[in-house]
Amino acid sequence: MKSLGVPTAIVNTLAKKYYQLIKNENKAFIYQQCESLWQSGIMEEAITACNWSYAARKKFEPDDYDVFIRWLKNYVTNWATCDTFCNHTFGTFIEMYPEYCLKLKEETNSPNRWVRRGTAVTFIVPARKGKFLKTIFEISDRLLTDNDDMVQKGCGWVLKEACKQNQEEVFSYIIIRKAKMPRTILRYAIEKMPQELKLEAMKRG
Repeated sequence: MKSLGVPTAIVNTLAKKYYQLIKNENKAFIYQQCESLWQSGIMEEAITACNWSYAARKKFEPDDYDVFIRWLKNYVTNWATCDTFCNHTFGTFIEMYPEYCLKLKEETNSPNRWVRRGTAVTFIVPARKGKFLKTIFEISDRLLTDNDDMVQKGCGWVLKEACKQNQEEVFSYIIIRKAKMPRTILRYAIEKMPQELKLEAMKRG
């Protein structure tokens, strides 16, 4: 994906400004504009598409899952667009329609590294609120054997965020699985834990 070199803060400001021109259009029109932006292959336009789809969240409906998973599979090619899109658009959708957790969980088997990372980072914001802990653990179980560094970091990140409301449960999860847990996931997951828990988690054997 090409970049024009425009700072993300400026891209976000411009995206918000120009969304005002289309905010009263129907959802199909807004998604069409997002699709065109994604198709450009330009980072700043992809980030704008992420902003616009999230700005349309009040219009989300169950069938939007198919649109969002298609965008993730076809257009996301780096961690920045993966995290921006999944943290906000996809994460909000899942909070609104939690019945789609099962379908998203199945994507942990995708050959696409960004889709697999997306299954974890979609839950970043809900995890901070203490939501979807069971699903987060189930997805993490599926990603524990993933050798891709970007996927491991995404998995560790969502566990770290889940710690904020469910530290005891996340710590127990880590202790039970630490023998087979990649060090990257482990280091990310325990980053914000108290020192004594970090030391315990890092012990081998």
